[in-house]
Amino acid sequence: MKLRGSVSRRAFVKSSSAAAFAFNIVPRHVLGGDGHTPPSGKVTLAGVGIGGVGHGQVKSCADVGFQVVALCDVDDLHAKKTYDKFPQARRYRDFRELLVSEGDKVDAVYCGTPDHTHAIVTLAALRAKKHVCCVKPLTRTVEECRAVVAAAKAAGTATQVTTRPTTNEEGCRTCELLAAGAIGAVREVHVWSYRPVWPQGMPARPAGEDPVPDTLDWKLWIGPAPMRPFKNEWPDSNPIPDLPPKNWGGRKVYHPFNFRGWWDFGTGALGDMGCHYLNTPYRALKLGYPVRVSASTSRRYDESFPLASIVTYDYPARENLPEVRVVWYDGGLRPPKPRELAGDLPDEGVLYIGDEGKMIFENIVDPARAAKFASVPRTLPRRSGTWGEWHDACKGGERAGCDFEWSGPLTEFVLLGDIALRTGKTLSYDAVAARITNDPEADALLRQPYHNGWSLS
Repeated sequence: MKLRGSVSRRAFVKSSSAAAFAFNIVPRHVLGGDGHTPPSGKVTLAGVGIGGVGHGQVKSCADVGFQVVALCDVDDLHAKKTYDKFPQARRYRDFRELLVSEGDKVDAVYCGTPDHTHAIVTLAALRAKKHVCCVKPLTRTVEECRAVVAAAKAAGTATQVTTRPTTNEEGCRTCELLAAGAIGAVREVHVWSYRPVWPQGMPARPAGEDPVPDTLDWKLWIGPAPMRPFKNEWPDSNPIPDLPPKNWGGRKVYHPFNFRGWWDFGTGALGDMGCHYLNTPYRALKLGYPVRVSASTSRRYDESFPLASIVTYDYPARENLPEVRVVWYDGGLRPPKPRELAGDLPDEGVLYIGDEGKMIFENIVDPARAAKFASVPRTLPRRSGTWGEWHDACKGGERAGCDFEWSGPLTEFVLLGDIALRTGKTLSYDAVAARITNDPEADALLRQPYHNGWSLS
């Protein structure tokens, strides 16, 4: 398998002059500069949005070799655990101040903020020529996604999104088996998650306003979203729908975890888990962009995501691969169980349906067929995962498996699904023009206005 942009050894040493020249040139990334850290040096890291999942992810960055030198969060209390873990790191509330003050002292930026502020943080870091890792999904709108991908290309730095990697055993084995025809041509992919594990299906915001804690900068948390009063918890007099069994957000309204259920701030269960579970199908089946998206949901509301949804995507034929339909389920909904499956479907999963068989993740459902294809060679390199891949890329090595270029279409997958379930309409998508061609209302949701003085430029 050739790496992108690779040149064969035979072609390079074809002439003696080229061979001699090779001994006099040192690759720029070995020396550092232009977005690369010398292999002998530590990659210095600033974390932005470092409470919640950010705590564990910044720690994972440190575990693979990053040197954490600066931390930033709008909520001192929520970030305390991470501040205590890295007492040597300089502290900030505003990421813009961090980027100005740290200057050349920071090589890389981790972004773990809520979805609605991913774009402003990543764009600022890329324009400062920093390596960037962003939690999934990369952005909250398609317009933001296109802007971030373009900025990453211009910056030339190492990027990564925190999706479930396809370079582990499960992801690589899935790609190898499907390429070997283990279940024949794949016509359908079904993907499901038990999430949300936060409140959704709220008809309206809670009434009233709570005092903003001294530890929280609410205006910075709101960022480019429409301003609204701060509310801490849902009052008993204003009940929310029954909480899901696995509830991690409790009765908090927006911050720190339950932003995911609100249109203005999150991307719902699809945005939370879709990038994880579609990463491998996107690689194995070369999916690219859908041409049609539709959704059926529980009751829809103007403010919040529905309690459960099914989103259907149609992809055209690609290279030597046939048309394929991808169906997403959340809120406890699942696809029909395959007749060949002895046990139950897992809580979350990916089911591939081919002309000659079925797979759940990398497991062929029919035992006899699984035995027949057990000897398919393991040809794809297994890599070190999200954090190790990004660290290697920052040091001038191979690009990370889910860099911003790769994650662009993956991000648009979840965002288009959100628009379909928000509008209840079947959408026709022109990916080249980044337009929904059959519905102006839905098309407008690809680009949403910024507020409070923020902009993408």
